[in-house]
Formats: sequence, C-alpha cells, structure tokens
Amino acid sequence: MAGRINKKEILTDGSNSIQKSNELSMAKMSQGLTLNQMQLLAYAIYATQKDKSTTFVKADFERKFGLEKYLTKRAKEDTQKLLDIKFSYEDLENDEFEYWNVFQSIKYKEGTFQFKWTDDMLPHILDLKDKYVLTDLAVTSQFKSSFSWTLYDYLRAKFGCWYITLSKEAIMKLLGVETKDSYQKNTGLFKKYVLDVATKEVNKFTELDVSYEEVKKGRSIVGFTLKWSSGRPVKKASKKQKDILQRIVEAVFDDAFMYMEIKDNTNRQRALELIRELQEIKYLYLDTEVGLTANHCSHLTRRANDDLEALNYLLEQEGKEPVKPHVPLHNWLEE
Repeated sequence: MAGRINKKEILTDGSNSIQKSNELSMAKMSQGLTLNQMQLLAYAIYATQKDKSTTFVKADFERKFGLEKYLTKRAKEDTQKLLDIKFSYEDLENDEFEYWNVFQSIKYKEGTFQFKWTDDMLPHILDLKDKYVLTDLAVTSQFKSSFSWTLYDYLRAKFGCWYITLSKEAIMKLLGVETKDSYQKNTGLFKKYVLDVATKEVNKFTELDVSYEEVKKGRSIVGFTLKWSSGRPVKKASKKQKDILQRIVEAVFDDAFMYMEIKDNTNRQRALELIRELQEIKYLYLDTEVGLTANHCSHLTRRANDDLEALNYLLEQEGKEPVKPHVPLHNWLEE
C-alpha cells in the first residue's frame, strides 16, 4: 500500500535526530508519561546514539527542548517514572502483548543524569540498518502535548500506509488514556482534549497532514479511521555550513575599502556589483535567523566563493594581494 504525499516541507537536522525501531515507535511504552518524561527518554536515546554516552548534563537537556528551568524535584519524579516503564508491544485490537524493561538503572547527581539500558532495549536504538523511524528532536520539541508525540511516532512507523482504523478502545490505549472514566463515557471529551490536540499539533509542526473520521455503530462512535499524508523532509543547513558561508562573506567586508580604491573605473564598478551580491546574501541569510536548507546554503557558498574569486582577480589587476578567508582545510564546497 502506497503512502499519500502532500506538499508540506519540513527542515530536518541530522545532528538533532534519533532512530528507533518500528516496533519501539509503535510500542505502548509512553503510556502515562508526561511530555517532560517523554523528552527525557528521547534525550537518553539521543545521547546514546550520538556518542555511545550513558550520561548527559541537565543543562544540555534543557537547551535541546527549550526548557527554562528543569527543577531537581521534577527530575526526581521523572526519573522514578522512567525507571518503571516497560517496552510493551501489543496488538491493539487483540489479547496479545509482550513486555521488556527499558532501563536497568538511572542516577542523578549535581545536574548529571547517568543511565543504563537493559540488553533487550539496546537492539531497538543501536545498529539500526533496515526499518526504523527517524525523529528530529527539533520538530518534536515544539509539541506541548505528549499525545502529539505518541501519535506522530505511531503514524511514521506505519511507513507506506495512509490510513488505519482503530476501535475507540484501541486508540485510547495507544494514547494512554484508556483508564480515564470521562473519556470512556464521553467520546466528545476524548476528541476535544486528546485526539484533536494531537492531530492539530502534528499538522502544525510536522511533515504529516492528519485527519480522522468517526466509525459509528448506530448512533454510537465505536472507532476512528486515522488518515494521513506525508510531506518532504528537507535537510537543514548545518552550523559548519553556515559558518563557512559567514567567513567568506566577512572576509570581503573586512577589507571592503580596498575595493573602493581600485583605479580602473570599469573594474571598480564590477567590484561594487559583486559586493552588493554578497551584501544581499549577508542581509537575507546571515544577519537574521532564517531556516536555511543544506542545498541552498551550498549554492550560496559556491556563489559567494565565485564572487570572492572575481574580486581577487580584480585586486590582482591592481597589483594587490588577494583575500583569503579563514575556512577549514577540506573540500568545504561539498558541505
């Protein structure tokens, strides 16, 4: 079954991404977790996949998810909750399930978390080569609801599909609210405070476009058909790429007066045109916070380098030394 495509584009950053097996992404593991607890779990996976580390600093965790202050009291509560979670993969419609513990231990001391995964958990976050879900934490960090994160992971693990029908009981289990009496009795409340919240945030912040239809038996709502399409992930320019572009442009403007002193009128006018092009790059892409894609940053870097070479040729015509920007000694045009 082929998945549906929409026209949405979303910037992704490989340095911010985590990988999880399809089974883990569809697992009923996040049931009952708050958004902070889900973020803490994701950051533990991120630290492990980034450099095989089993420790991370609270301040780094706060910066990653834009948290103003993650209090020690909250860290204690969240750590206790995470230590209790199990990786439970179950058939949402049938009486079948499996359970594994996620962590062997979690410690916290003076702003540093130290954790140890169980052996059963590690294959689902390490050495993933075939089927897995790639989640960009820069995207999920925008969620205000844990329901959104759960729904997003679940749908993305259904790669190649574009709809699924679940009973009301099954979707309440998926989103971890099956024990909430008010949602069991009043489907309207479940839609308003859970399903609508999740679909709205997923649609706003991600490449997915999600909707749902009620499945009725008589006048009663007995289930929901989730429908979704997927947009195109676009790689975000890395810090290294933007730094290289910045250095090329700054090298020109640091010595801008040198070009004004070119004696030949035609060459001086050509130099001014090239400087204006670089000034446009500086104004549009470097002086302001802008979502620059990797491909476009490479294009701008090539353009800036060509302009710099043209300016250096004009300087050589005047008998002056060419400008050499301080950039890393590697094939930076391929970045």
